[in-house]
Amino acid sequence: CGRTLDVRWCLTPQENHHMSELEIQQKVVDIIRPFAKAPEGLERAGGEVSILDDLKVNSARLVDIVLAFEDAFDIQIDDDDADSVKTIADAVTLIHGKIS
Repeated sequence: CGRTLDVRWCLTPQENHHMSELEIQQKVVDIIRPFAKAPEGLERAGGEVSILDDLKVNSARLVDIVLAFEDAFDIQIDDDDADSVKTIADAVTLIHGKIS
């Protein structure tokens, strides 16, 4: 778990493989939290919360978030997949698909 800001996000591939979507969502929220300029949006962190609009994360920070997802979940996210991450639900769906 090399590039992440917090090693508690890092799990082994075996641990990631057994995560539920709810557990992935909680981990996604924990990763996004330090980047959110409007963290109150995380309190209602349903799937349709927009990372850019509702949480006020700028696009440069979104790149850092995607890198943190890669490290935390031990996955690779290509540019097209990264561009598709607009909401927390998008992130959860993408990550769940990659670790399953």
